[in-house]
Amino acid sequence: MDQKTEHPILEVISLQKRFQVHQSFGNWFGKKSYLSAVKDVSFRLYEGETYGLVGESGSGKSTTGRTILGLTPASSGQVIYQNKDLVKLPKKELRRFRKDIQLVFQDPFSSLNPRKRIGRILEEPLIIHKMGNQTQRQEQVFNILKKVGLLPEHYFRYPHEFSGGQRQRIGLARALIMNPKIMICDEPVSALDVSIQSQILNMLKELQKEFKLTLLFITHDISVVRYISDRIGIMYLGTIVEEGPTDDLFNEPLHPYTKALFSAVPDFTRNRLKERIILKGEMPSPLSPPAGCVFHTRCPLATDKCKTEVPIFKEMQANHKVACHLF
Repeated sequence: MDQKTEHPILEVISLQKRFQVHQSFGNWFGKKSYLSAVKDVSFRLYEGETYGLVGESGSGKSTTGRTILGLTPASSGQVIYQNKDLVKLPKKELRRFRKDIQLVFQDPFSSLNPRKRIGRILEEPLIIHKMGNQTQRQEQVFNILKKVGLLPEHYFRYPHEFSGGQRQRIGLARALIMNPKIMICDEPVSALDVSIQSQILNMLKELQKEFKLTLLFITHDISVVRYISDRIGIMYLGTIVEEGPTDDLFNEPLHPYTKALFSAVPDFTRNRLKERIILKGEMPSPLSPPAGCVFHTRCPLATDKCKTEVPIFKEMQANHKVACHLF
C-alpha cells in the first residue's frame, strides 16, 4: 500500500492532553501544575490496516486512544475523521461518530455492568442509537455472540459467570455490534494467558477481514504487536519517537529507545543470543519532562544538542520516520 497516495481513514494531528494536578493544600490554595500525558502526537490510520502503538507503562498510549475517542477531552490538536475534527465537535454530534469508532477496554470485567445480563449489555448501544426493534436487536446479539465464539445461552448470563477470555470476547462483541469502521484495542490481551492470547489475536484478525476493520492496537507486548500490526508507532513519555512498517522497524530500528525495547524480546530464530541493551534509570516524570529530547536522560548516545533541542520527527526511509538528532 502506497500510503503517500492513499487518503487516511483517520488522522491525528499534534494531539495533546494535559491533566491539571493540585499539590499541597487542595484545589483552592495549592500550587497548580500540569501533567503532559500526551504531547504533540501525530499519526495516520489507513483503511484495513492495524497500527500498533507501543511503549512502557506511563508512556501515554492508553490516554492517546481515549482522547481520540473523546472519552478524555483533548487539550489541543486535531482528530480528523470524515473531514470533521472530532476534538471540536459538540457532544451531541460526536455521539453520531461513536458508532464508527469503538473501544475495546483492557479490563473487560470492570467495563461490564455486573447487574445486567450479557444480552442486555450488548443490546444497550443499539437502543441508544435507535437501531432496529426488540426482535431485530436480539437477533443481532445472538449473531455477534456466535461470531466471537460464544453460545446462545450466554445471552442470559451475568459478567461474573465468565472467564477472562470469555469476557474479552464479550468486549469485542460489544464493539463489533455497532459495525464500526475503526476499533481501538487498549491492551486487549495483556491480562490473559498466553494460549488465550493467541486465540483472541487470531479471532481478531479474522474479524478484521470480515468486518473490514481498521485497528489501533495499543500494547506494551512487543511480540504481540509484531504479530498483529502492519505499522508500529513507538511512544516514549507522551511522544512518538519512531514509526514505520513492522518488518522495517524490526529489521532496522533507528531510535536508541526502539533498539533497547526490541532487544528485550527473545529471538529464537538465531543460534546466538542478541545483545541486550540495558537502559539506566527510570522514565522521567511527565510532571517535569526533560528539555530537548525526552529520551536524553537515559540514552547512551546522547549529546549536548539532545539536552537542549527537540529533534524533528522526519522520514528517513519509505514511510519510516524517527525523531533523533543522530539522523
